[in-house]
Amino acid sequence: MEDLSRWKEKFEECIYAKKLLDKLKYLNTKVANPVDFEEVKKAIYYARKYHGSQMRKSGDPYYSHPIEVAIMVAEFTVFKETKFFTTDNIITSLLHDTIEDTQLTQEMIAYIFNENIAVNVEALTRIKIDTKISAADAINILYRSAKIELIIIKLFDRLHNLQTIGAKPLEKQINTIRETLISFLPVAVTVSYQLENKIVQLCLNILNELDNKYEEDNYSFRSNNSSQHLPLIF
Repeated sequence: MEDLSRWKEKFEECIYAKKLLDKLKYLNTKVANPVDFEEVKKAIYYARKYHGSQMRKSGDPYYSHPIEVAIMVAEFTVFKETKFFTTDNIITSLLHDTIEDTQLTQEMIAYIFNENIAVNVEALTRIKIDTKISAADAINILYRSAKIELIIIKLFDRLHNLQTIGAKPLEKQINTIRETLISFLPVAVTVSYQLENKIVQLCLNILNELDNKYEEDNYSFRSNNSSQHLPLIF
Protein backbone atom coordinates (compact mmCIF):
# COMPACT_ATOMS: atom_id res chain seq x y z
CA MET A 1 0.00 0.00 0.00
CA GLU A 2 1.13 3.52 -0.76
CA ASP A 3 2.21 6.16 1.75
CA LEU A 4 -1.04 7.97 2.54
CA SER A 5 0.77 11.10 3.67
CA ARG A 6 2.03 11.85 0.16
CA TRP A 7 -1.26 12.84 -1.47
CA LYS A 8 -1.11 16.40 -0.07
CA GLU A 9 2.15 17.04 -1.92
CA LYS A 10 0.56 15.96 -5.19
CA PHE A 11 -2.88 17.53 -4.82
CA GLU A 12 -3.75 20.10 -7.49
CA GLU A 13 -6.86 22.24 -7.24
CA CYS A 14 -8.37 22.06 -10.72
CA ILE A 15 -11.40 24.16 -11.71
CA TYR A 16 -13.75 21.30 -10.88
CA ALA A 17 -12.21 20.74 -7.45
CA LYS A 18 -12.34 24.47 -6.70
CA LYS A 19 -16.05 24.54 -7.55
CA LEU A 20 -16.77 21.74 -5.07
CA LEU A 21 -14.51 23.08 -2.32
CA ASP A 22 -15.95 26.59 -2.62
CA LYS A 23 -19.46 25.14 -2.43
CA LEU A 24 -18.61 23.07 0.65
CA LYS A 25 -16.99 26.05 2.33
CA TYR A 26 -20.31 27.88 2.01
CA LEU A 27 -22.52 24.90 2.92
CA ASN A 28 -20.43 24.13 5.99
CA THR A 29 -21.59 27.46 7.44
CA LYS A 30 -25.17 26.18 7.33
CA VAL A 31 -24.74 23.09 9.50
CA ALA A 32 -23.62 22.13 12.99
CA ASN A 33 -21.47 19.25 11.71
CA PRO A 34 -19.41 20.44 8.72
CA VAL A 35 -17.74 18.04 6.31
CA ASP A 36 -14.00 17.44 6.64
CA PHE A 37 -12.23 19.53 3.98
CA GLU A 38 -8.99 17.55 4.08
CA GLU A 39 -10.74 14.21 3.60
CA VAL A 40 -12.75 15.59 0.69
CA LYS A 41 -9.58 16.94 -0.93
CA LYS A 42 -8.01 13.51 -0.49
CA ALA A 43 -11.02 11.92 -2.22
CA ILE A 44 -10.73 14.41 -5.10
CA TYR A 45 -7.06 13.49 -5.43
CA TYR A 46 -7.80 9.76 -5.63
CA ALA A 47 -10.76 10.22 -7.98
CA ARG A 48 -8.49 12.17 -10.35
CA LYS A 49 -5.61 9.75 -9.91
CA TYR A 50 -7.60 6.62 -10.71
CA HIS A 51 -9.92 8.01 -13.38
CA GLY A 52 -6.72 9.40 -14.87
CA SER A 53 -7.03 10.25 -18.56
CA GLN A 54 -10.55 8.84 -18.93
CA MET A 55 -12.78 11.25 -20.84
CA ARG A 56 -16.53 11.70 -21.10
CA LYS A 57 -18.19 11.86 -24.51
CA SER A 58 -18.75 15.57 -23.84
CA GLY A 59 -14.97 16.04 -23.97
CA ASP A 60 -14.68 16.76 -20.24
CA PRO A 61 -12.30 14.73 -18.06
CA TYR A 62 -14.20 11.86 -16.48
CA TYR A 63 -13.37 12.93 -12.93
CA SER A 64 -15.43 16.09 -13.50
CA HIS A 65 -18.56 13.90 -13.37
CA PRO A 66 -18.19 12.55 -9.80
CA ILE A 67 -17.20 16.04 -8.65
CA GLU A 68 -20.41 17.48 -10.14
CA VAL A 69 -22.41 14.67 -8.53
CA ALA A 70 -20.80 15.46 -5.16
CA ILE A 71 -21.77 19.13 -5.54
CA MET A 72 -25.41 18.23 -6.24
CA VAL A 73 -25.52 15.73 -3.38
CA ALA A 74 -24.06 18.33 -1.01
CA GLU A 75 -26.53 21.03 -2.05
CA PHE A 76 -29.51 18.70 -1.77
CA THR A 77 -28.63 17.07 1.54
CA VAL A 78 -27.63 20.23 3.39
CA PHE A 79 -31.07 21.77 2.82
CA LYS A 80 -33.37 18.73 2.40
CA GLU A 81 -31.75 15.77 4.20
CA THR A 82 -29.24 17.33 6.58
CA LYS A 83 -28.41 14.05 8.33
CA PHE A 84 -26.92 12.85 5.03
CA PHE A 85 -24.66 15.90 4.62
CA THR A 86 -21.61 14.02 5.83
CA THR A 87 -17.97 13.63 4.90
CA ASP A 88 -18.52 9.94 4.12
CA ASN A 89 -21.37 10.66 1.72
CA ILE A 90 -19.48 13.38 -0.15
CA ILE A 91 -16.48 11.07 -0.50
CA THR A 92 -18.72 8.20 -1.62
CA SER A 93 -20.12 10.51 -4.31
CA LEU A 94 -16.61 11.35 -5.47
CA LEU A 95 -15.57 7.71 -5.65
CA HIS A 96 -18.86 6.21 -6.85
CA ASP A 97 -17.51 5.01 -10.22
CA THR A 98 -14.00 4.02 -9.17
CA ILE A 99 -14.53 0.35 -8.38
CA GLU A 100 -16.54 -0.10 -11.58
CA ASP A 101 -14.30 1.87 -13.95
CA THR A 102 -10.78 1.98 -12.45
CA GLN A 103 -8.19 -0.12 -10.63
CA LEU A 104 -9.23 1.24 -7.21
CA THR A 105 -10.69 -1.61 -5.16
CA GLN A 106 -12.99 -1.85 -2.18
CA GLU A 107 -10.06 -2.95 -0.03
CA MET A 108 -7.96 0.02 -1.12
CA ILE A 109 -10.80 2.45 -0.37
CA ALA A 110 -11.19 0.96 3.11
CA TYR A 111 -7.45 1.41 3.70
CA ILE A 112 -7.31 4.98 2.35
CA PHE A 113 -10.59 6.17 3.89
CA ASN A 114 -12.74 3.80 5.95
CA GLU A 115 -14.82 0.64 5.74
CA ASN A 116 -18.15 2.48 5.54
CA ILE A 117 -17.11 4.42 2.45
CA ALA A 118 -15.68 1.27 0.87
CA VAL A 119 -18.91 -0.68 1.42
CA ASN A 120 -21.02 2.17 0.08
CA VAL A 121 -18.93 2.62 -3.07
CA GLU A 122 -19.18 -1.13 -3.66
CA ALA A 123 -22.96 -0.92 -3.24
CA LEU A 124 -23.09 1.74 -5.98
CA THR A 125 -21.10 -0.26 -8.52
CA ARG A 126 -22.99 -2.09 -11.27
CA ILE A 127 -20.51 -4.96 -11.40
CA LYS A 128 -21.92 -7.82 -9.34
CA ILE A 129 -20.10 -11.18 -9.27
CA ASP A 130 -18.33 -10.59 -12.58
CA THR A 131 -21.55 -9.43 -14.27
CA LYS A 132 -22.47 -5.85 -15.06
CA ILE A 133 -26.10 -5.22 -14.22
CA SER A 134 -28.25 -2.52 -15.80
CA ALA A 135 -28.63 0.91 -14.24
CA ALA A 136 -32.31 0.07 -13.74
CA ASP A 137 -31.43 -3.04 -11.74
CA ALA A 138 -28.85 -1.06 -9.76
CA ILE A 139 -31.33 1.60 -8.62
CA ASN A 140 -33.91 -1.08 -7.74
CA ILE A 141 -31.36 -2.96 -5.62
CA LEU A 142 -30.56 0.26 -3.76
CA TYR A 143 -34.27 0.97 -3.29
CA ARG A 144 -34.81 -2.46 -1.74
CA SER A 145 -31.82 -1.88 0.55
CA ALA A 146 -33.52 1.29 1.86
CA LYS A 147 -30.17 3.11 2.06
CA ILE A 148 -31.48 6.58 1.30
CA GLU A 149 -28.04 8.19 1.23
CA LEU A 150 -26.96 5.86 -1.59
CA ILE A 151 -30.23 6.31 -3.47
CA ILE A 152 -29.64 10.07 -3.37
CA ILE A 153 -26.16 9.64 -4.87
CA LYS A 154 -27.48 7.32 -7.59
CA LEU A 155 -30.28 9.72 -8.49
CA PHE A 156 -27.91 12.67 -8.83
CA ASP A 157 -25.52 10.47 -10.81
CA ARG A 158 -28.38 9.92 -13.27
CA LEU A 159 -29.37 13.59 -13.16
CA HIS A 160 -25.88 14.73 -14.15
CA ASN A 161 -25.75 12.10 -16.89
CA LEU A 162 -29.00 13.54 -18.24
CA GLN A 163 -27.61 17.06 -18.09
CA THR A 164 -24.66 15.98 -20.25
CA ILE A 165 -26.52 13.53 -22.50
CA GLY A 166 -26.25 15.65 -25.65
CA ALA A 167 -22.95 14.08 -26.71
CA LYS A 168 -24.52 10.63 -26.99
CA PRO A 169 -26.23 9.12 -30.08
CA LEU A 170 -29.98 9.68 -30.49
CA GLU A 171 -30.93 6.07 -29.71
CA LYS A 172 -28.84 6.10 -26.53
CA GLN A 173 -30.49 9.33 -25.41
CA ILE A 174 -33.98 7.93 -25.98
CA ASN A 175 -33.15 4.69 -24.14
CA THR A 176 -31.66 6.60 -21.21
CA ILE A 177 -34.75 8.79 -20.87
CA ARG A 178 -37.02 5.74 -21.07
CA GLU A 179 -34.99 3.98 -18.37
CA THR A 180 -35.02 7.12 -16.22
CA LEU A 181 -38.79 7.55 -16.36
CA ILE A 182 -39.54 3.87 -15.82
CA SER A 183 -36.95 2.93 -13.18
CA PHE A 184 -35.46 6.06 -11.62
CA LEU A 185 -38.50 8.33 -11.37
CA PRO A 186 -40.55 6.04 -9.07
CA VAL A 187 -37.58 5.91 -6.70
CA ALA A 188 -37.10 9.69 -6.84
CA VAL A 189 -40.74 10.11 -5.77
CA THR A 190 -39.94 8.37 -2.48
CA VAL A 191 -37.02 10.73 -1.78
CA SER A 192 -38.18 14.20 -2.77
CA TYR A 193 -40.98 15.78 -4.77
CA GLN A 194 -38.58 18.51 -5.89
CA LEU A 195 -36.07 15.96 -7.15
CA GLU A 196 -38.81 14.02 -8.93
CA ASN A 197 -39.98 17.22 -10.63
CA LYS A 198 -36.43 18.16 -11.62
CA ILE A 199 -35.91 14.80 -13.31
CA VAL A 200 -39.25 14.98 -15.14
CA GLN A 201 -38.60 18.51 -16.39
CA LEU A 202 -35.11 17.61 -17.56
CA CYS A 203 -36.38 14.56 -19.47
CA LEU A 204 -39.12 16.64 -21.11
CA ASN A 205 -36.64 19.37 -22.06
CA ILE A 206 -34.32 16.82 -23.64
CA LEU A 207 -37.19 15.23 -25.57
CA ASN A 208 -38.32 18.64 -26.83
CA GLU A 209 -34.80 19.45 -27.98
CA LEU A 210 -34.51 16.09 -29.72
CA ASP A 211 -37.89 16.52 -31.39
CA ASN A 212 -36.93 19.98 -32.66
CA LYS A 213 -33.61 18.69 -33.97
CA TYR A 214 -35.33 15.69 -35.57
CA GLU A 215 -37.75 18.02 -37.37
CA GLU A 216 -34.93 20.25 -38.63
CA ASP A 217 -32.84 17.31 -39.84
CA ASN A 218 -35.78 15.65 -41.56
CA TYR A 219 -37.73 18.69 -42.78
CA SER A 220 -37.72 17.80 -46.47
CA PHE A 221 -38.72 14.22 -45.69
CA ARG A 222 -41.43 15.29 -43.25
CA SER A 223 -42.92 17.74 -45.73
CA ASN A 224 -44.06 14.75 -47.77
CA ASN A 225 -44.64 12.41 -44.82
CA SER A 226 -46.41 14.45 -42.15
CA SER A 227 -46.99 11.41 -39.94
CA GLN A 228 -43.27 10.92 -39.27
CA HIS A 229 -42.17 11.96 -35.77
CA LEU A 230 -39.40 11.32 -33.30
CA PRO A 231 -39.78 7.68 -32.15
CA LEU A 232 -41.94 7.32 -29.05
CA ILE A 233 -40.06 6.42 -25.88
CA PHE A 234 -42.79 4.01 -24.78
